[in-house]
Amino acid sequence: MRIGFIGLGNMGGGMAANLVKAGHQVHAFDLSPDALARAQKAGCTTHAQAGDAVVDADAVVTMLPNGAIVRAVYAGDVLGKAPAGALLIDCSTIDVASARDVAGEAAAGGYRFVDAPVSGGIAAANAGTLTFMVGGAQDDFASAEPVLAAMGKAVIHAGAAGAGQAAKICNNMLLGASMIATCEAFALAQKLGLDLQTFFDISSKSSGQCWSMTSYCPVPGVGPVTPADNGYQGGFATALMLKDLRLAMQAAGEAGATVPMGERAEALYAAFAEAGNAGLDFSAIISTV
Repeated sequence: MRIGFIGLGNMGGGMAANLVKAGHQVHAFDLSPDALARAQKAGCTTHAQAGDAVVDADAVVTMLPNGAIVRAVYAGDVLGKAPAGALLIDCSTIDVASARDVAGEAAAGGYRFVDAPVSGGIAAANAGTLTFMVGGAQDDFASAEPVLAAMGKAVIHAGAAGAGQAAKICNNMLLGASMIATCEAFALAQKLGLDLQTFFDISSKSSGQCWSMTSYCPVPGVGPVTPADNGYQGGFATALMLKDLRLAMQAAGEAGATVPMGERAEALYAAFAEAGNAGLDFSAIISTV
């Protein structure tokens, strides 16, 4: 399959490389010359303009920073330039309204479209073990599933257009709040005189266990290897967690949902980022408790 890929950043670069490994012809674009060079080394054909990457594409995958850029790229570089009937897959994490608007514009132009944000981070993008939460029509999901499977370990249909984004922001709101609670629990355990490895051994097998503890422990040297064991470098940056929490707060406001734990998590991560920690893994917030 010929695939146009727009957005070769920390996540997109690994994703495009895995599509090449799966045997697809990947035509790629990014604003960064370094990203283009890495993509070319991985076997992609690179282009100087986004619109050139989608010419004659059977499918187009986008991985972009925010909703405004997604809207602009689809309006200016994808719709009308990719062949009519092409499958369009947006893997960016953006607001639900933008995802639904782009889906509507794509359908009006004769395209198939799904929103397919990801969970898993940079390591999973490189390893091809991402989880995709997909919104769109059932037939479009069926067409997108084999493309996404080349980049991930799980591809789940969440519902109609925008449902993938809704699932992603709800999931990451839960992740942000649970990480803060996990950090607080370890800090309290230490102040109460508990050995942290012993506390991990107990809580990871008890009712308090959660992914933030068992798979992504914020304490160096405790549990599996995580960014905490690398000075909180790599992983999922605080800036990205804050972005997702702000999207969740926006969605909650639009839906009339009450999310006090989500609101508190957003405020704590905002303060942590503003203190100069935006580039650190989000589990580094343990330093504040």
